[in-house]
Amino acid sequence: MKRVSSHVSMASEAEINLDLSRLLIDKPRLTLERKRSFDEQSWSELSHRQNDGFDSIMHSPAFPSGFDSPFSMGTHFGDPHPLVNEAWEALRKSVVYFRGQPVGTIAAIDHASEEVLNYDQVFVRDFVPSALAFLMNNETDIVKNFLLKTLHLQSSEKRVDRFKLGAGAMPASFKVDRNQNRNTETLVADFGESAIGRVAPVDSGFWWIILLRAYTKYTGDTSLAESPDCQKCMRLILNLCLSEGFDTFPTLLCTDGCSMIDRRMGIYGYPIEIQALFYMALRCALQMLKPDGEGKDFIEKIGQRLHALTYHMRNYFWLDFPHLNNIYRYKTEEYSHTAVNKFNVIPDSIPDWVFDFMPCRGGYFLGNVSPAMMDFRWFALGNCIAIISSLATPEQSVAIMDLIEERWEELVGEMPLKICYPAIENHEWRIITGCDPKNTRWSYHNGGSWPVLLWLLTAACIKTGRPQMAKRAIELAESRLLKDGWPEYYDGKLGRFIGKQARKFQTWSIAGYLVARMMLEDPSTLMMISMEEDRPVKPAMRRSASWNA
Repeated sequence: MKRVSSHVSMASEAEINLDLSRLLIDKPRLTLERKRSFDEQSWSELSHRQNDGFDSIMHSPAFPSGFDSPFSMGTHFGDPHPLVNEAWEALRKSVVYFRGQPVGTIAAIDHASEEVLNYDQVFVRDFVPSALAFLMNNETDIVKNFLLKTLHLQSSEKRVDRFKLGAGAMPASFKVDRNQNRNTETLVADFGESAIGRVAPVDSGFWWIILLRAYTKYTGDTSLAESPDCQKCMRLILNLCLSEGFDTFPTLLCTDGCSMIDRRMGIYGYPIEIQALFYMALRCALQMLKPDGEGKDFIEKIGQRLHALTYHMRNYFWLDFPHLNNIYRYKTEEYSHTAVNKFNVIPDSIPDWVFDFMPCRGGYFLGNVSPAMMDFRWFALGNCIAIISSLATPEQSVAIMDLIEERWEELVGEMPLKICYPAIENHEWRIITGCDPKNTRWSYHNGGSWPVLLWLLTAACIKTGRPQMAKRAIELAESRLLKDGWPEYYDGKLGRFIGKQARKFQTWSIAGYLVARMMLEDPSTLMMISMEEDRPVKPAMRRSASWNA
């Protein structure tokens, strides 16, 4: 397979345009090309064969009908794996109904667990892979209902003790409260006031915007995104993120526990997961906001923020071998606009493991960058979203996949995929996690392996033209997931052991597998979640007064 050098030039203007939006325009041709194994073709090769102009979401056609089964497009796996039927059956059992209508899927159905906690609720971030699976199977009602119900919950009173949250905050989760005596049903939302640590979810609003675009892309129904309620919802979410303050960076300042890693894990500051989701949500909103009234002002703000955010992330968060060598040689205490070490990072703070972990070919986005601090840990979700959203340049995307390939044993092991690498332990674990008994080394969020991340890895593999990597990871998961009871996560350096506190029949483990497999069977489905490389906007050319003269 042809590869691009991972020695990436920072924020290069001459970036390759991977126009993925072309894939679906000429569907019959794609079907004919199936006679040639997809394994022999790169994703970019397929995408460049099609006509242009699919990426504008408000004018995008619906996906072709005929998705009666997830495998209607054919398969290079052979016959459908028996695990697929089991997964669909388990996923349907997790569906939550409100007044007779499906509105989401609960986090887990673990009958063996004595404590339910909040695993019986519908989580916004957890539902995303479920929603994608239902969309790919042409079951759109549950996704539309979910978007509408969470939209209406946004207007609920959001209060933690005596403090009121911002109007744009989206719930972390909700549940259906059934009053048997009055025969009524009510949706009850949790905005973080009941969560461990009382942290509001920063990522919920971003996932909601991303899912709204995916629904619109798949169905071709723009009426939902264009409705006044959805337009207002997007503006309220964006208002929380784009309001002016004391920030000197375009990234979002966050507290620990505000995303998928919802416990104290030292990600406070500017975590890569939030920044990548923020970038993707901004691009999705830019496509869906109507350019009239308030929408016009937000479109202008988004454009300005994206310009600054793209530069900041591609330059200051990116790490490859040459950049690591530069940091290793940094001078400190530089004062002026010409400073090279702009964040005053102390070279001695670079952890020893990075020097062995970083291959000559490969790179990734750092976990966190802030004054005098770089978190060198590798985080799966943020790096995969960076590829899918095109936050990463084409060269950086290839470098991330090179790194995963070079460090397969460490990052994938026996169960995809490590949520972060490496685990923190000993004195560092005590200081950073506060001796958290759930986040011990190589467990849960501290280096645990999460099957739900399989769909994000698969999407990144397809986009960068490496379907065989995805196939290898999916087959690894298939060897364990069903017989292990669809665990929430796995423990150990290689992900060999079922997590010590992992719930069984975890819905997003089930849905993540289904989405990964269906996406690999029909790569065109990637289009509802993936975004093409953003083209620089050229300033409008205007005639001068002398021209008219």
